[in-house]
Amino acid sequence: MPNLPDVVLWSIPAFVLLTVVEVIGVRLHPDEDAAGYETKDAATSVGMGLGSLVFDFVWKIPIVAIYTAIYELTPLRVPVLWWTLPLMLLAQDFFYYWSHRGHHVIRVLWACHVVHHSSEKFNLTTALRQPWTTLTVWPFYVPLIALGVHPAALAFCSSANLVYQFWIHTERIDRMPRWFEFVFNTPSHHRVHHASQGGYLDRNFGGILIVWDRLFGSFVPEVDRPVYGLTKNINTFNPIKVATHEYVAIVKDVKAAGGWRERTGRVFRGPGWQPASAPEATTATATATAVEETTAA
Repeated sequence: MPNLPDVVLWSIPAFVLLTVVEVIGVRLHPDEDAAGYETKDAATSVGMGLGSLVFDFVWKIPIVAIYTAIYELTPLRVPVLWWTLPLMLLAQDFFYYWSHRGHHVIRVLWACHVVHHSSEKFNLTTALRQPWTTLTVWPFYVPLIALGVHPAALAFCSSANLVYQFWIHTERIDRMPRWFEFVFNTPSHHRVHHASQGGYLDRNFGGILIVWDRLFGSFVPEVDRPVYGLTKNINTFNPIKVATHEYVAIVKDVKAAGGWRERTGRVFRGPGWQPASAPEATTATATATAVEETTAA
């Protein structure tokens, strides 16, 4: 296995430089309609990013152990060559799409990913607002390891994907050329993903490529100006609360649930899932009874 560079580490100077350039651009040429910057919000995003580096190192221990065991058990091997690496990156991006989509539609997974959507701003520091509980991501990439992709190669591809997505967290870029917008994820596409309007919710999950969204029906173009944040914003800059607020909400909902079916739904259904209310259930039963009586008559 050849040594692959730590692309995230090598990209940090570029992250800092681009953020400084964006801040200067916002100050010199402000856009009244743009979300812009807020010092506390940006500081929270940076703090969440630094915290994620620490927690990711902790989660990496069991994940690498699992991946290594699977890799040793499979007879398949994908060599790391100049032409296989782009293919592995393509495959990783495909599974990233499904991981990302899963983390939006399953509440216990959303509890991890919601951190990244918790800012009401949209700028390059938002890209750094990363969760501290990414232990939920690893199952989505098991097929790649089982197909013979070395865990280190997967880590390289995942890091490259993460680095690519840094620059798309900005309002300073309007549109890229049409061909680029059709194939790749761009600031315009990702602004939609971070928006809280109904028509924009749970759309544009792609990492590097937006073609997955076009293929699987989750693509929406940017038309109206996005309103960023959550449908119910948490209104806090406390990193601990940002990292854990949805887990706390899940625990409260499970405790208040009326039965195991509701408890399961509160954890594994969508973030906005609600059980059928008693009046609705009664009405449905009455309607079904009336239909049966009419049929019998």
